[in-house]
Amino acid sequence: MRVLVTGHEGYLGSVLVPRLIESGHEVVGLDTGLFADGTIGPVPEDVPALRVDLRDVTKDHLAEVAPDAVMHLAALCNDPLGDLDPELTYDVNHRSTVRLAKAAKDAGVTRFLFSSSCSLYGAGTDDAPLDENAAFAPLTPYGESKILSEQDLVGLADDDFSPTFLRNATAYGFSPRLRGDLVVNDLVGHALLAGNIGLRSNGMAWRPLVHADDIASAFIALLEAPRETVHARPFNVGHSDENYLIRDVANLVQEVVGGEVTFAEGAGADARNYRVSCDRIAAEVPEFKPQWTVRKGIEQLVEKYKAYGLSLDDLFGERHQRLKKINALHAAGKIGSDLRWTENAR
Repeated sequence: MRVLVTGHEGYLGSVLVPRLIESGHEVVGLDTGLFADGTIGPVPEDVPALRVDLRDVTKDHLAEVAPDAVMHLAALCNDPLGDLDPELTYDVNHRSTVRLAKAAKDAGVTRFLFSSSCSLYGAGTDDAPLDENAAFAPLTPYGESKILSEQDLVGLADDDFSPTFLRNATAYGFSPRLRGDLVVNDLVGHALLAGNIGLRSNGMAWRPLVHADDIASAFIALLEAPRETVHARPFNVGHSDENYLIRDVANLVQEVVGGEVTFAEGAGADARNYRVSCDRIAAEVPEFKPQWTVRKGIEQLVEKYKAYGLSLDDLFGERHQRLKKINALHAAGKIGSDLRWTENAR
């Protein structure tokens, strides 16, 4: 298929695009390039791309590249960034998603794979893993924006337009455009580069975790799955065995890397506390076979951090921290408060 990937120069997009090409698909990107220069190791292969803000995408843009499918990853990508301006979060993550989907539908695109998130379960519960029918309990504008997007995309579904929702567990693992603000990546970095494994909470919250490469595999498997299997349906993306207490993740990092596990002063409970079941995707899309465990991912991160000479300043500075990058671009006058590029950036 010819696939348009939004956010193709992001953390997940930089893993997904090469996998799509390896699978024989033709890829076109869409990205404004806010995080394009945050690379580590080999730079991902360039693909043809639309250089347009997600909020400005029209039917004409979609008709120009004529994709068979859209994989929509672009978003304000984590809770701190989403909290920067909640209204902006809803505009980029929700309203722009719906506009993109309508433009795609009007341009004749038949498949629309939306990168949702298990964050929409939010407060959840630690009593039992949550499946796709569980109640929503979002704690942030980011989580709420995913719910609103899913609901509106269902309203667009018909015989000609088929959306699918990938509710990704919390991502981790190496990417050519690394994020240091993800919990596993962060803990490994602290252990390896600072000698300690610092927890900001008491570590007793549950979190489902999934490697970036397994998320890419899920996108490809769902793209290639029969339409009737995935039409207007959500799938928790990960493996049911890969739910962890954050404290247990820290202990795994300690076993692999070393370093003392420490707790921030006054560290208390994290309101985000949930486990998820990924039995639906395992049963109904058997082509998706996750290859990673958190331990294996920790070992990969250690290997890559060392191989590419990652420094503490790189990992925890603006290079690999999304909110710090946005603040640096804004302070330099390169983007406005609306996160659009300014004339100074040219």
